[in-house]
Amino acid sequence: MPDTFKKYAIDMSKVIKIKRGLDIRLKGAAGKMISQHGKSDLYAVKPTDFKGIDPRILVKAGQEVLAGTPLFCDKVHPEIVIVSPVSGTVEEILRGERRKLLDVVVKSGSNPGFEPLHKGDPGSMDASSIRDQILKSGLWPSLIQRPYGIVAKPSDTPRAIFISSFDSAPLAPDYEFILKDDAKAFATGVKAMQKLTSGKVHIGLGSKKEPSKVFANLDGVDYHLFSGPHPSGNAGIQIHHVAPVNKGEVVWTVTPQLVALIGKTFLLGKLDSTWTFALAGSYVKEPRYVKGIRGMAIGPVISGQLIAQDLEPRIISGNVLTGSNIGKGGYLGFYDSVVTIIPEGNYFDLFGWAMPGINKFSASRSFLSSLLPGKSWEIDTNLKGGHRAFVMTGQYEKVFPMDIYPVHLLKAALIGDIDKMEQLGIYEVIEEDMALCEFVCTSKTEVQEILRTGLDLIRKEMSV
Repeated sequence: MPDTFKKYAIDMSKVIKIKRGLDIRLKGAAGKMISQHGKSDLYAVKPTDFKGIDPRILVKAGQEVLAGTPLFCDKVHPEIVIVSPVSGTVEEILRGERRKLLDVVVKSGSNPGFEPLHKGDPGSMDASSIRDQILKSGLWPSLIQRPYGIVAKPSDTPRAIFISSFDSAPLAPDYEFILKDDAKAFATGVKAMQKLTSGKVHIGLGSKKEPSKVFANLDGVDYHLFSGPHPSGNAGIQIHHVAPVNKGEVVWTVTPQLVALIGKTFLLGKLDSTWTFALAGSYVKEPRYVKGIRGMAIGPVISGQLIAQDLEPRIISGNVLTGSNIGKGGYLGFYDSVVTIIPEGNYFDLFGWAMPGINKFSASRSFLSSLLPGKSWEIDTNLKGGHRAFVMTGQYEKVFPMDIYPVHLLKAALIGDIDKMEQLGIYEVIEEDMALCEFVCTSKTEVQEILRTGLDLIRKEMSV
């Protein structure tokens, strides 16, 4: 372990070792180069990205907007607004069944303009002024509340705020590389976070290498070192091992790139929606990082960048475990720092389970491929099985590094037993924390969907 941790006052002897989990090594990791060609005419904000928000539209098709103009707000907390990432004209407002708001699409104009914000040092501002600035900038949804995994309420004061500086998911982006030129913006964002909590700002670091200048040596921050497989980089896993969430407590999480965007609003006095994301996956000719704008259309970015193959590509905004299938006409999600493109699985694999499987990834070591632990795999989306009884197999416990019984919790969620869910630790988890359980499940159980149903039920009963 690097000795340089010592100069950052980080105790190397207190590494939190995550033993249960699974690293899924996929082909197509993004190379350390940034393409400046992430341009698009269309940008969209998707209300479905924001859990806990009941959207009310504030604009009409054809209306001119500036970068930072509110597009919709939360009906319950109207001070929470989601804004346009660019200046231009509202192209269309897409709705689904029962008029559910799906997308607000903005066509960028030739004259950039910005809604004005306050410019100043958050270290010299009070919590109320900082809260108002983040709300007005449209970046308040960056703050995610535990429990429930919903957009934080402005009226709350969290017990702590957690920032994971690394992502351990398959083909995850390297935040140190993305933010290598934004150390000042990140530090300014951390200052703002410190004013919003009654406790500490906690930053989780990977123990394999020394922290970069972006994350290291920040005043008033508690650092924690983590080692082990995915999901060691999940903020929820880090919270569980540092200070678990109990009933009645509120903890917030935020990703590093969004912290930097919040910091930029104080440094620049305007919204800067510049966003760097990894374009990765086995179907990408040259996996790399792309610098663009949040919410941009993905079509122009991937044009001419896909490898021609027999199977159709699946284009995912986010990682392969928790991301959304957006297709070639989709838009980058609000929280996503990676776009993953892998083969679509739509074929029948006859006797696939009975073959030696030298070229098949297996989490259970049932194939000969388990003898190749360092190999990277090209995995498609084929289900490789069918739905069957939801039984105890011990699979979930091997990849779920919390002191929680996952199958018991999910069964309690299925029957809507609120008392049981509380007793079994539902306040500590959201979908991403149990995504690996869904990946390894032989019963093909929709783990994340069941968990979200349980979380929403409890939130409704608690009137949160």
